[in-house]
Amino acid sequence: MTERVVLAYSGGLDTSVAIGWIAEETGAEVIAVAVDVGQGGEDLDVIRKRALACGAVEAEVADAKDEFADEYCLPAIKANALYMDRYPLVSALSRPAIVKHLVAAARKHNASIVAHGCTGKGNDQVRFEAGIQALGPDLKCIAPVRDYAMTRDKAIAFAEKAELPIATTKKSPYSIDQNVFGRAVETGFLEDIWNGPIEDIYEYTSNPATPREADEVIITFKEGAPVAIDGKPVTVLQAIQQLNERAGAQGIGRIDMVEDRLVGIKSREVYEAPGAIALITAHQELENVTVERELARYKRQVEQRWGELVYDGLWFSPLKRALDGFINEASQHVSGDIRMTLHGGCAVVTGRKSDESLYDFNLATYDSGDTFDQSKAQGFIDIFALSSKIAARRDLRA
Repeated sequence: MTERVVLAYSGGLDTSVAIGWIAEETGAEVIAVAVDVGQGGEDLDVIRKRALACGAVEAEVADAKDEFADEYCLPAIKANALYMDRYPLVSALSRPAIVKHLVAAARKHNASIVAHGCTGKGNDQVRFEAGIQALGPDLKCIAPVRDYAMTRDKAIAFAEKAELPIATTKKSPYSIDQNVFGRAVETGFLEDIWNGPIEDIYEYTSNPATPREADEVIITFKEGAPVAIDGKPVTVLQAIQQLNERAGAQGIGRIDMVEDRLVGIKSREVYEAPGAIALITAHQELENVTVERELARYKRQVEQRWGELVYDGLWFSPLKRALDGFINEASQHVSGDIRMTLHGGCAVVTGRKSDESLYDFNLATYDSGDTFDQSKAQGFIDIFALSSKIAARRDLRA
């Protein structure tokens, strides 16, 4: 029986060429799998037909936008996931979603190999292959660009020689990856970290410096999940899409950073994630109102580790799975409304309301009606500071 390879297929030049390239290098039949995680662009059926025209023996497409939002973006919102305190894991979240479909296709078509189009110096090769090994430890992984030195020049020459039905002349100066949760731009003139980004690189966000009226929005959460916008029920996908549009129109969610890649190099990345930043900002503030202090302090440590695991491609790891359990438990009271003003590139919380609130006005007020017994504070401070006081006496004697 001829060996079969499942290829993560985008419909672009590199993965279209990879179909024939893999067949030549390995003698295997190629099954192309395209997964829609809200990246926009061409119709899925167009992509499926192109894969077949480029030599795939089978081509599958999956509309996974709701699945991606519910099973991958929502956990990131609950985790307030910001790698290096800034990056909302746009690309890192989509890889395990795609991997799940690749492994399912490999089982369906009796394939023993899964292929992807990543290079050998980025994070995505790890995310794909670590995920594939977790879900299909018997499967082998190959990457034509990395393993067979399939450079872009070679890819264009291969496409022209084979007369593949794909444009080979247009070359963007940037490397772009996008989905419904955000958009990542790198390479080109951005590789000089002194160069500022230009407006041409942005698509999800408008220039925040452009004068415009502010936009006020109320986001309703239930147990950490966004369930309504301005009182109208929404799915997680709809919440992200609506806030992409509204926060994006205000220039919110632009991130320009030098980040630490898993492979050990530093990389300059420009992101735009308006919906993600707006939702995480609102969710963080609702947690401030509804989550007990010690739980909140510990959760912040968990959030950082969760983000690192996902960034590093360990979505399916035992630790990530265990941390999910903690985060879901910590989210059980995170329900209520957050009012935000979207304007000038900033999402600013202006109001909070929750039936699960731990904020007690009578304890917090300094006016009449204060129920906090201030007479107990002195004794509390004496005991709280006692160990430091004893150590300070010793140090003074020395």
